[in-house]
Amino acid sequence: MTAPTPDATPTATPDAPPVRVRVDLAYDGTDFAGWARQPGLRTVQGVVEDGLALVLRSEHRGDALPRVTVAGRTDAGVHARGQVLHVDVPPGAWAAVPGRSDRTPEESLLTRLGGVLPPDVVATRVRVAPEGFDARFSAVARRYAYRVCDDPALRDPLRRAHVLWTRRPLDVAAMHEAAGRVLGRHDFAAYCKPRPGATTIRTLDELTWERPADGPDAGLVVATVRADAFCHSMVRALVGASLAVGEGRRSVDWPAELLVGGRRDPGSAVVAAHGLTLEEVVYPPDAELAERQLRTRALRSADDVHAPPLAARAAEASAAGDDGE
Repeated sequence: MTAPTPDATPTATPDAPPVRVRVDLAYDGTDFAGWARQPGLRTVQGVVEDGLALVLRSEHRGDALPRVTVAGRTDAGVHARGQVLHVDVPPGAWAAVPGRSDRTPEESLLTRLGGVLPPDVVATRVRVAPEGFDARFSAVARRYAYRVCDDPALRDPLRRAHVLWTRRPLDVAAMHEAAGRVLGRHDFAAYCKPRPGATTIRTLDELTWERPADGPDAGLVVATVRADAFCHSMVRALVGASLAVGEGRRSVDWPAELLVGGRRDPGSAVVAAHGLTLEEVVYPPDAELAERQLRTRALRSADDVHAPPLAARAAEASAAGDDGE
């Protein structure tokens, strides 16, 4: 039996549905104008879609150019270790990816992307997506890390594009305490750049601050931030509020007060993008992917939020017999 040529479609069936392919991705965001494709600018989406078009020979085959859907649209300068996207590939193009090799289409696409993508973008895994999978709407959580250095002895010029430098020593315990007071399902309008028609209700599952004693981040001040989704600039605004607490400029209640106020405060800076990295996107078991899509696409309601954090604290104090100040 003769091996198929790149132009052949050995397993394609007329009118067969496209093959949805999941691609896991890592990139250094330093030299990108963000994720989303923009005319005249270098973006991660643009680079990835151009690479896919080249490997899949889309123009040569007369196929539509690949268009990807991503789990999280990162801003300019933000990095990713655990980004996830999906792309719908015509069945003939998918079958032809291995060419004359005996590799699977998944193995071949991963290898070929490694040959056409620039050094600051790496496809780390390729697989056919399970039924019901959507890189954006099937996700149950995104996890980011933000890294800060406040110790001159640890300031590393080789990590200057990935770690924020601050001259003021940080009170990590105060930052961690303040962060815990904004957890839950709330309207995060005070921490989001508004977009017409977009909701700012999110479920913030984790916001922690620590100074690791060992590992690659030893001595740095590191935030771990996890939510079902994030609105525009939300993570960097939360980090900015935390830094104001850590530097002693604001009280530990201030981030929660901002949240309850519901409006952006000029005193809460959105920190620089380069300290932020998308570390992981979490998905449910395959059998729950389609249901998760439907739930995520449903508009979040203002009635479906937790009690304001300061009100919740007051209620707890009252129940414990503490009248506060």
